[in-house]
Amino acid sequence: MLARRVCRYVLLLLCCLPWWVSAAEVQATLDRNKVELGETVTLNLRVAGGGALNAPDLSALSNDFAVLGTSNNTSLSIVNGRRSAELTFGIALRPKHIGHLTIPALNFAGGTTAPLPLEVVAPDSQAAAAGNKDVFVDASAEPQRAYVGEQMTYVVRLYFATSLSNGGMDEPQANGVELSKLGDDLNYQAERGGRRFNVIERRYALIPQHAGHIEIAPVSFQGELIDMADPNSFFGSTRPVSAVSPAVSIDVRPVPDNAGKTAWLPARELQLNMEGGPAQNDVRVGQSINLTMNLQATGLPYEALPALSLPSLDGATVYPDKPVTGTHVSGPWLIGRRQQSFAVVPNRAGELTIPETTLTWWNVQTDKPEVARIPARHYTVLPAVGTASTQANAASVTKPADEPSAAAPATQHTVPWRWIALGSGGLWLVSVFGWLSWRRRKPVLKVAPIAAAAPTTLREFRAAFLLAARGDDAPAQAHALLAWARAERPGLANLGALAAALSSASQREVIDALQRRLYAGDAERALGERLAASFRDGFQWHASGSERASSVLPPLYPFKLD
Repeated sequence: MLARRVCRYVLLLLCCLPWWVSAAEVQATLDRNKVELGETVTLNLRVAGGGALNAPDLSALSNDFAVLGTSNNTSLSIVNGRRSAELTFGIALRPKHIGHLTIPALNFAGGTTAPLPLEVVAPDSQAAAAGNKDVFVDASAEPQRAYVGEQMTYVVRLYFATSLSNGGMDEPQANGVELSKLGDDLNYQAERGGRRFNVIERRYALIPQHAGHIEIAPVSFQGELIDMADPNSFFGSTRPVSAVSPAVSIDVRPVPDNAGKTAWLPARELQLNMEGGPAQNDVRVGQSINLTMNLQATGLPYEALPALSLPSLDGATVYPDKPVTGTHVSGPWLIGRRQQSFAVVPNRAGELTIPETTLTWWNVQTDKPEVARIPARHYTVLPAVGTASTQANAASVTKPADEPSAAAPATQHTVPWRWIALGSGGLWLVSVFGWLSWRRRKPVLKVAPIAAAAPTTLREFRAAFLLAARGDDAPAQAHALLAWARAERPGLANLGALAAALSSASQREVIDALQRRLYAGDAERALGERLAASFRDGFQWHASGSERASSVLPPLYPFKLD
């Protein structure tokens, strides 16, 4: 009976699972957010996964839109060996009136889409006057005034009332600007001068490079129209056509005086944040704090964003990883992104503070400066596990308050271990004598050489380290150095604790260089020679076992966002 109930619940969950997945992955987008009355706009509903799906209920659109038709398309992609499919359900809409309209939420594939805004404006009078032509080209830039470095959107539209057999349109040209194409061409219909036209829209990201008046040259189109009314051609004859767009003028404003002396970043939106780090804000000496800084701006390519870095820290060394950068297109806007990861390794106990990071940018939507901030982070750095400080703290915690001395308990605890060590040594000697006597009785056989045994004495540990230092394997060098050090001081937890216990500045520097190679991938030449030269005569320990006071490594990336 219980098994039947469990099976029912499992079947119920399996039935609901596709609904949960699709509800989370359904997305609605418009090919344009602003149209003129009479133009068509395409609403795309996307959902992960292939297969046949029922068409959504479009009755909620009837108040503001005329539904002209629907289509669906399934795309397949394989990324890193994983196959994924996406279904796109397209809906062609024509707004019924002017104003700020809203595409309502629609139920599709078990999920509900988010409402989308759409601005519908009156038709352009100049374009309507050109409605008596079979083909014409229109061009515009938004906004018409912008700052130096601010992204604008330059749009070219080709209108044609009859079918085209072929054709080509020039690329826009202008001095003092950077132009780059945004996404694929858009295809829709529009009404001009009482005639219905097919429209091909092409968008460009336009970034002015200097202040003043800039003019974008006209864009020309050359093609052939199909004349189906020609009685002498069964399939319809063609005739050459050409059209030229008007020149577009823009006014570029200089950098405002109140923008400050920092990097000039005119963006529509900017986000700066820091991720990672321990949850409890407690770390130990030598333990890596992994942090990731992210910077993303709408309306700027990643090349315009400053490089990310951390300042030099008192009591820690910062190892930056390779940056991750990129620019992608979202609608009419470029979105630039920078990501930088850091490994922060504390080198002494106490309080570690990563100061606040600030970045001043200019909000082009409000026309005011704003400051993005990453709050300061505070960490409590504890001594490395097994160091003298840790053992003293542990003894002070376990010792009663009224106990006059810890010498007697220590002696009581160490006596059994001493007898155990002496007994183990005696057993080892007995084993050695037994093996020697056995070897004298049996003939010696020649066997293949075997791998060298693990080092057991300080001389063997030193020899193993010097052998690893001659190679180019940084992990092997770190392992051999730490094993040698632990043979002398067993409480050392990692390389950071080892560096803190040394009094030699040169030995600490070469350990920092080894950690840079481990964490940041630095390929320093002759690092093995430096390691061998620094430790050939052994370790130079602190006489009192105290940790070094400050880092001797200069900051790798002194740039600070301000």
